[in-house]
Amino acid sequence: MVQGTTSDAGKTTLVAGLARLMARKGVRIAPFKPQNMALNSAVTPDGREIGRAQALQAMAAGVPLSTDFNPVLLKPSSDIGAQVIIHGKAISTLSAKDYHDYKPTAMAAVMESWARLTATYDMVLVEGAGSPAEINLRDRDIANMGFAEAADCPVILVADIDKGGVFAHLVGTLELLSPSEQARIQGFVINRFRGDIALLEPGLEWLEARTGKPVIGVLPYLHGLFLDAEDALASAELDKSESAIKVIAPAFPRISNHTDLDPMRLHPQVDFQWVGPGQSMPAADLIVLPGSKSVQADLAWLRDQGWEAAIARHLRYGGKLVGICGGFQMLGAQLHDELGLEGAPGSLKGLGWLPMETRLAPEKQLKHVRGRLTFGAEAPVSGYEIHMGVSTGLALERPAVMFDDCRGDGAISEDGQVLGTYAHGLFDTPEALGALLEWAGLAGAERVDAAARREADLERLADTLANHLDMRRLARCFDSSQHETLYELLA
Repeated sequence: MVQGTTSDAGKTTLVAGLARLMARKGVRIAPFKPQNMALNSAVTPDGREIGRAQALQAMAAGVPLSTDFNPVLLKPSSDIGAQVIIHGKAISTLSAKDYHDYKPTAMAAVMESWARLTATYDMVLVEGAGSPAEINLRDRDIANMGFAEAADCPVILVADIDKGGVFAHLVGTLELLSPSEQARIQGFVINRFRGDIALLEPGLEWLEARTGKPVIGVLPYLHGLFLDAEDALASAELDKSESAIKVIAPAFPRISNHTDLDPMRLHPQVDFQWVGPGQSMPAADLIVLPGSKSVQADLAWLRDQGWEAAIARHLRYGGKLVGICGGFQMLGAQLHDELGLEGAPGSLKGLGWLPMETRLAPEKQLKHVRGRLTFGAEAPVSGYEIHMGVSTGLALERPAVMFDDCRGDGAISEDGQVLGTYAHGLFDTPEALGALLEWAGLAGAERVDAAARREADLERLADTLANHLDMRRLARCFDSSQHETLYELLA
């Protein structure tokens, strides 16, 4: 199991890289995250929902998606409540207190999945959540040491040196664990190091002497690594010297599946910018309204931030506007949530750029989709739907995408300036990305294949781990009596 001293320490990345490294050697390996709290998710082949990070790790391992990879997914709908998804299906929206009482039931689902995975795969790589040393979350913990103790699973602890305080993070985390939990930690990995390793070595020697635990490796800072973020907005450093078009998107408080915009962020001719609270909206060629877990609340936030008038000005001067899933729902005339599925029951006036309205329904739509854009060269689109809203109105008579099952999806305005869709992954295919950039004003858009880039970066990540981890020490961390055999496999 890989646990981290903080959120975003590198747990997801380390598990993905190890999965690819072992898959190269022919090991049938599965990723596993007992409990994930994230608004980025993916759809399994059987129409269920798991965290997007586990979808990335499954891709690295070369195995098909399964809800067993992430049996408990929490999708925050407010600061004190979240939609609870068990084995891929939403069961309820619970407050933090009510979920704490529900945890024994959630733990039973976790252990069911763990039993199936360990019976099916040669190895399982487990990812923790946040930090194992959050004292207030220790009772009934199912995400970190609570699971590790129940499953008798050895642990590697990873810390991000780029944030600073790496030795305090590692030693402090260890000190706050119980004796049995301390014994469970087999070693440390230091992530995102840049500089002269010789200057770090005295600190590594001190750390090993102070804790009695080995440093398994120091991983370098990998600039421009293009991998799906679990939840935080990605901020990879990308060369934009050829930028020819400006794209902006609001960073909603409850933004979901923002990885939809990663291909835009990656494109060398696109100057992409997330616009957060309190930031003024810069001039742009294209505005994208991303998905949201709480559409009415995020629309109210959008208005409070001054976006409504800014979008009207943007369209008046010929700019283009795209809404994806929750962002698409915002483009209509009305949003109805009579059952209070995402907040207080009621209705809210939409932005009114498409003649339609949306009503939230209890049953979530979860499916993979393929189709084509309805304009230009009708570029292919491949993605998935995750939404609770049902949209109706005249706007849908002009769909933006036609799916292969002959269903129309989304809408495009009569003047061709506003486009909305329920299809996450709208920009994923090189053809659709190019067509949409040209629609937004970029003539001769360069072909960019986000999937190929992701695959290349998984290979790059695995190579980095192979070069910077002590494989003999790593092999000894696994729960196996055949450490030498595993070492020979990894070496």
